[in-house]
Amino acid sequence: LPFSTTANLRPGAEQKVVFITARVHPGETPSSFVCQGIIDFLVSHHPIAKVLRDHLVFKIAPMLNPDGVYLGNYRCSLLGFDLNRHWANPSLWAHPTLHGVKELIIDMYNNPKINLEFYIDIHAHSTMMNGFMYGNIFEDEERFQRQAVFPKLLCQNAEDFSYSSTSFNRDAVKAGTGRRFLGGLLNDTSYCYTLEVSFYSYILAGAAPAVPYTEEAYMKLGRNVARTFLDYYRLNSLVEGPLPPTPKTR
Repeated sequence: LPFSTTANLRPGAEQKVVFITARVHPGETPSSFVCQGIIDFLVSHHPIAKVLRDHLVFKIAPMLNPDGVYLGNYRCSLLGFDLNRHWANPSLWAHPTLHGVKELIIDMYNNPKINLEFYIDIHAHSTMMNGFMYGNIFEDEERFQRQAVFPKLLCQNAEDFSYSSTSFNRDAVKAGTGRRFLGGLLNDTSYCYTLEVSFYSYILAGAAPAVPYTEEAYMKLGRNVARTFLDYYRLNSLVEGPLPPTPKTR
């Protein structure tokens, strides 16, 4: 079952939902550390986390491919499927996690009391450095420009996130991915991304040497992803200061 933060919403308040998934590819272990950073920050006592819980609903499925992870597979599930190519028509028998998550997303999308505004699928990349995002291409230029806002804000908050490596595409090979499929399904107020993070290192602005990623650095990126929603929704004025340092993930 997905992890969810809903307890603090005011009764009758519009539910703005951020849906996050991770580890659809078992070998991409950094995605789990990034996701852990997001979860641990959101349930912490940090003032920013409290404001986020009061105004947004976070639905998080931290592991979409548990059988593949258990078996030590790099990319596939127990039955040999790359689950990130089967979002269009997942089978309850062959792709049960995708089937369940997709049904939940569609139910929320069809609920007039819920506005599903973000879908972020977390991966790891074997050749590129830093964190970066993939987004979709839209015919509507305004929607395309609005889609760039979140990664630009994340770039300001996370020193290891690269907006220059972030790209928007309509690659036919990726048509069955969560980002592509849900980007075509949801309405024009929803934004779907793949969040990638390097397997090995990042380069800071103006610095030549690459910095090796650690588990803590991955989790810090996750905390910064969560914090960026404060900027995106302009909730900064609601945070009581002075702010304590961001807690490290356990």
